Amino acid sequence: MAGRFEILRGNDGSYRFRLTAADGTLVAESPQFKQLSAVVAGINAVRENAATGLIVDCTK
Repeated sequence: MAGRFEILRGNDGSYRFRLTAADGTLVAESPQFKQLSAVVAGINAVRENAATGLIVDCTK
């Protein structure tokens, strides 16, 4: 099973999403968005960019 994106709504009406692995481990959490359409756009951006993103080692 693949990971999943969960859309959450805050008490103030804002939205955010979490990306969880298949075993339920939290992988990433977004900042807050004011509109549902913006959180969906954020999810799509992560989907598009994660597969082609560069790995940069900042520990050196």
